[in-house]
Amino acid sequence: MFGKITFNWALALCCLGVSVCSGGGEKRKPNVLFIAVDDLRPETGAYGNPVIKTPNLDRFAATAAVFENHYVQVPTCGASRYSLLTGRWPRTKQHLQNSAFESFMSGEPEKEAPESMVHHFRRHGYHTAGIGKVSHSVDGLVYGYEESPEGARREMPYSWDEFLFNAGKWGTGWNAFFGYADGSNRQGKKGKVKPYEKGMVDDAGYPDGLTADLAVEKIRALSKRQQPFFLSVGFFKPHLPFTAPAKYWDLYDREKIPISPVPDLPANVSLASLQKMGEFNQYGLGDERAVLDRRLTDAYARKLVHAYYASVSYVDAQIGKVLDELEKQGLADNTIVVVWGDHGWHLGDHRVWGKHTNFEVALRSPLMIRVPGIRAVRIPGKQVVSSIDVYPSLLEWCGLPSVASLDGHSLDRLMRKGSDRSRENVAFSYFNQGISMRNERYRLIRYFREDLPMIELYDHLEDPFESKNIAADQPRIVEKLLPLLEKGNTGLYNR
Repeated sequence: MFGKITFNWALALCCLGVSVCSGGGEKRKPNVLFIAVDDLRPETGAYGNPVIKTPNLDRFAATAAVFENHYVQVPTCGASRYSLLTGRWPRTKQHLQNSAFESFMSGEPEKEAPESMVHHFRRHGYHTAGIGKVSHSVDGLVYGYEESPEGARREMPYSWDEFLFNAGKWGTGWNAFFGYADGSNRQGKKGKVKPYEKGMVDDAGYPDGLTADLAVEKIRALSKRQQPFFLSVGFFKPHLPFTAPAKYWDLYDREKIPISPVPDLPANVSLASLQKMGEFNQYGLGDERAVLDRRLTDAYARKLVHAYYASVSYVDAQIGKVLDELEKQGLADNTIVVVWGDHGWHLGDHRVWGKHTNFEVALRSPLMIRVPGIRAVRIPGKQVVSSIDVYPSLLEWCGLPSVASLDGHSLDRLMRKGSDRSRENVAFSYFNQGISMRNERYRLIRYFREDLPMIELYDHLEDPFESKNIAADQPRIVEKLLPLLEKGNTGLYNR
C-alpha cells in the first residue's frame, strides 16, 4: 500500500464525486478529457497555418485557451509523456529515453507519492480510463515491437481503473502503431515499406479510427456514472508512417503545399546538434534517403509534407468525433478538455526529418485547454509555458490536493487574467547532451559535449526559424542568460 491516508469530510465528498465550492455550496467535480497527439507540430488553422485542414481542432480552439508558445521537456515520445504525467523535469539520462515508464514506473511498488497525475486523480475519487497511446506503449503495456503483449506488465500500474485498445486487423498494439491499410506493419515487413500511404479505406481502416470509436463508446458509458472521470485518449497520427485514408489526402493540392522555409543547415552549429534521421530512414522504400549532406528534392519534400498534412487532417476528424460525443452526452459543460502534442517535428527544417533535437521546431507543440467557467483566450508568444504546467493546473481546477514534488506552475491565472507575474517566463528542455532554455525572445542551448560550439543562441525576434547561432556575436546576452538556464540544470548530465 502507499501509506496511511487520513480522510476528512471534504475528501470523503471528493471520493463521492462531490466538490466543496468556495461559496459553501456543493457541486460535482469536473471531469477531465485529456487528448494526446503524437508528433503534432503547431500546424493547425488556429495556429496560423492557412493551408492545413483542421476544422475540428480549430472549432475547439475557438472555445479554449490556445498557448502559442508551449514547449515540451523532451523531444521524444515516451520521455515527453513521462515528464508531463509526472510534472517533473528529467533528472537522469534514463528520463530522456522512451523507456522512462519502464525504468521508473512499471514493476515498482505503489508509493506514498502518486506515480502520475492520473494516479493522483484515481486516489481522489476519479474513475480513470485510458485509450491508445497515453504513456509510451500504444496499449499501456511493456513489450517489444515484435513481441506478444500476452502477460506484459503495465507501464503505469496504479494509474488506470481500465485501459482499452483495439488493435484490429494488426493484432497487437505495436503492429497497429506502425500499420498499413492492408493489415501489414513496418516490423513485419522488415522495414521494406514507404514512410507514407494513401489508403483506400474509411476512417476505421487505420488504428486512430478504432481509437475514436472506442472513445465515443467510453464517453457514453461514463455519462451514466455518478463518479467524475479522467479519460485520456492517445492518437497515433501524424507519427510515422504518414498514413491516412485517401479522402484526407484529397483535401490538398500538393503544388500549393509549402515546404520548409529553412531547408539548409543552420549557421555556426555543429552537426552534433542535429540528428541523422535513423527513425525516418527505417522506412526502406522511401523515395529518397534523408541525410545532412544535402536536402531532399523539393518534389519529395512536398510529397512528405502532403502526407503529414493528410495525417493531421485524419486525426483532426477523429478528435472531432470524440469532442462531438462529449457534447452529445451533455458532459461538455462540466469537463476540462486538454489537447496536447507530445513534441514537434522537423519537416525538412535544417535538413532534418524527425524530432530529437533542441531546436524550436522539435520542442514547440500545440497546447489547448478548455475549462468550464474560463473564457476562451489566446496566450501570446511572449508568454512561455511548459508541458509540466498541465499537472498542477488540473489539480487546481479540480480542487485536488497539490503535490509537493511538481516542477510546473499552474496556468489558471494566466488563462483568467492574461498574465501571471508569479511565474517565471521560461521553459526548459533536455536532449542530445544539452539543456535548452526558451524565454519570450531567445533560445539558449548549452551542450555538455566535446563538439564545438557548446553554446547556441537564437534571437526569435530577428530569426524565428533559428537559422543562425549568434552566441559568438552576442557574448553579453549569453552571459546574461546563462544563469537563467542554470535554474533548469537538474544535473542529469553529471550522472
